[in-house]
Amino acid sequence: MAGVLSALTRIYLTLYNWTVFFGWLQVFYLAVKTLKESGYEHVYDAVEKPLLLAQTAAILEIFHGLVGLVRSPVSATLPQIGSRLYVTWGILWSFPELQSHILVSSLVISWSIAEIIRYSFFGTKEAFGSAPSWLLWLRYSTFLLLYPSGITSEVGLIYNALPYIKESGKYCLRMPNKWNYSFDYYYAALVVLGIYVPGNPHMYGYMLGQRKKALSKSKKE
Repeated sequence: MAGVLSALTRIYLTLYNWTVFFGWLQVFYLAVKTLKESGYEHVYDAVEKPLLLAQTAAILEIFHGLVGLVRSPVSATLPQIGSRLYVTWGILWSFPELQSHILVSSLVISWSIAEIIRYSFFGTKEAFGSAPSWLLWLRYSTFLLLYPSGITSEVGLIYNALPYIKESGKYCLRMPNKWNYSFDYYYAALVVLGIYVPGNPHMYGYMLGQRKKALSKSKKE
């Protein structure tokens, strides 16, 4: 029975990883094609549907960690996925004024390259039991450039969204109301920016540790 469950888990994770891989591949292709043909102002419109689907699918990875399908700690997975969902839905989708910003291009290209590599690595590993050394190296090395470029784009977009958030009053809950509670999305965005400052160097350090561990292990093998 345990063997059947293990096989089903591997089949599911293989399908999941390759499905999301093709989603991010589409995002990358459309972003580059649009940049070349129409300019950065039109990138979001071109990638919106596959971007929303591919990024939202990552919610399943939190579930994978919670039920033990993967060994990745939820404490590391949740902040990264949460911040990306916030930028995807809470900033770009919610405030169309940002969709033509040049940082959208650097964001989706950084994200898509990183995810194409990550999902192909795990998809290959689940399907065949291991991944080639060159793919392992890419998985644990390209973030050295892609993580800073992605984070810079995220922070820049949130910062540029602040005036539109404040002016629109979107997602705000004003007093009085039946819950006797108020919420201001503008100040929530400021809090998110404040969390980015100490949080991302910590995450970068964690990823460096993972890189050292993974590459050292591959050399021993």
